[in-house]
Amino acid sequence: MEAVHIEDVVGDFVSLKKRGANHIGCCPFHNEKTPSFYVSPSKGIFKCFGCGKAGDAVTFVMEHEHYTYPEALQYLAKKYNIEVEEEQMTPEQKERNNERDALFHVSEFAQKYFADLLFNDEMGRAVGLSYFHNRGMSDEIIKTFGLGYCLEERDNFTKKAKAEGYSDKVLEKSGLTIYKEGGKCYDRFRGRVMFPIYSISGRVLGFSGRILSKEAQAAKYVNSPDSEIYDKSHTLYGIYQAKSAISKEGKCYLVEGNVDVVSMHQSGVCNTVASCGTSLTVEQIRLIKRYTPNVTVVYDGDKAGIKATIRATDLLFAEGMHVSMVLFPDDDDPDSYAQKYGSTKLQEYLREHEDNFIIYKTKTLVADYKRDPIKKAEVVREIVQTIALVPDLLERTEYVSQCAALMQMPEQTLNNELAKIISANKRKAYEKQHPQESKPAEGQEQPPVQGTAEEVADKVAPTEEQRAAQQAAQTGDEEEARLIKLLLNHGRDKVKVKTPKEDGSTEVNEYYAAAVIIGLLKDDDITLKNPVYSTIFDTCKEQLLKGEVLGGDYFIQHDDPEVRNAAISLMIDTYKLSDLWQEKSVHIPSEDERLLPDVMETVNSYKLQQVNAKIDEIDSQLKSENNADDTDILIAKKMQYQKLKRDICTLLNRVIC
Repeated sequence: MEAVHIEDVVGDFVSLKKRGANHIGCCPFHNEKTPSFYVSPSKGIFKCFGCGKAGDAVTFVMEHEHYTYPEALQYLAKKYNIEVEEEQMTPEQKERNNERDALFHVSEFAQKYFADLLFNDEMGRAVGLSYFHNRGMSDEIIKTFGLGYCLEERDNFTKKAKAEGYSDKVLEKSGLTIYKEGGKCYDRFRGRVMFPIYSISGRVLGFSGRILSKEAQAAKYVNSPDSEIYDKSHTLYGIYQAKSAISKEGKCYLVEGNVDVVSMHQSGVCNTVASCGTSLTVEQIRLIKRYTPNVTVVYDGDKAGIKATIRATDLLFAEGMHVSMVLFPDDDDPDSYAQKYGSTKLQEYLREHEDNFIIYKTKTLVADYKRDPIKKAEVVREIVQTIALVPDLLERTEYVSQCAALMQMPEQTLNNELAKIISANKRKAYEKQHPQESKPAEGQEQPPVQGTAEEVADKVAPTEEQRAAQQAAQTGDEEEARLIKLLLNHGRDKVKVKTPKEDGSTEVNEYYAAAVIIGLLKDDDITLKNPVYSTIFDTCKEQLLKGEVLGGDYFIQHDDPEVRNAAISLMIDTYKLSDLWQEKSVHIPSEDERLLPDVMETVNSYKLQQVNAKIDEIDSQLKSENNADDTDILIAKKMQYQKLKRDICTLLNRVIC
């Protein structure tokens, strides 16, 4: 844990930007358009203020990769070159109890076996390696992508895997082996070159195998079926190898096939991925969005390629992506173009032929309708429907302006159509999320959803301010939160306190901030209302009496997830001090300088809140009290609390209302 830098660990999966002492990015655990995912390098923690996920580096890896605790530690040890000694597993131990774990292990074994055959087996070199070399792939790029070869023999791989201790059940569930009635089986990928499919962290999830023979009935590509560890709709081919380049370049190239991905990387365009044998999905788009909102779709220049591009871009726009496109000449794709003209020419072609998708679509469709008014109306509607998918208002406005000029028609015409489509889309979204509200009673007509499009949209999804308010409401009392935040972040820091002596002079003593906070409150018989905060405070107090001062790191590892989550939420400061103060040479007290005043102000503010609560309680009792003696007692108590209130307000330099 001392070696781990949490910003590096999270940065492997999320594009982070520095903001003050923290790093911020879009949360990988839920879909969001405005970043609310914070990482604190100094405290070694992360927190999403949108979905609530929080923890340290180990927690992040466990949550994101679905690792067990030991697996997460092994992953981090490998990342930081820390050797973890393990016993050599017996064949019996390889028969895993945990199915998911077993699937990961057999997939990793298969990748290594196929890669070894490619370079070290005579048939592997003659058939598989020569195929890759003929496609212009170097040994280096082949190893980077872990490519391999599965022998033509019916069950060569299956026999090898079973000899290593992997069971029939695991082999079947992984999709590596196909079983028939009567116990017969054969390798799914026999006679094919192998493209392993990796997770973001580099774990082997499945395979895509390309056949090299010209059998008429054989499929060109065979892919692993979905399993416990592999879901093709949530995975992108090449994302593990491309993620750093995507983040660095601020753009992702999206191509059609595995060979195109490898060829683009071979040509120096390393920010390239492909969907895994399926049409582009929302989940795949969100995977890209973790690293960049900018996507350039690169598909073949034939009609099928153009149609695939249009289908993909509608989804991309709906997810808030900025979409460009590159179309290759007929009968060409990135791989064939690179083989014909080389890497430099490929890179030049990508730069020179990249076009904004909506503008390209408008130019293409305008050329089709000529002077046919009916066709022109259809084109306008189709263009506007795509513009309506763009969530940003300023971008939509610019698209309307440019497209109106290309179609030689007034902007207002497009704006009117755009308003109708956006309103209809938002109403549909609202009705989808509120089916009971939108469903009419038997015999009644469907009532319209009231309000403007913007008002309906507000009902569909809460704003960032609403989410923040909901979060604040869940965290409990504000004064209690400030108190616990000081304990967690500065409990182990020392403050210098002036203490009066019997002769009237003062002496300066150094104490832990936690000791000062707890000491000022321990004699007041105060119990925090928020049960989670109360647990943290009581634990700190108990350990302080035993001579141990707890810090936030103790609660990050707490067994209770509510305590752990609350602690992390309070430990991350989402505010950044403006650079203007420094530019104007204004001295801002450091945390050390502010610590003792902050402690005293926080403790006294909390005490004042408690005193006000007691006064309110007495006022409530006085309203219903009929006995004169009891009334006098209550009034006397109230006067005592009011005096205490004045004393505290004096310490806080506040005017008493």
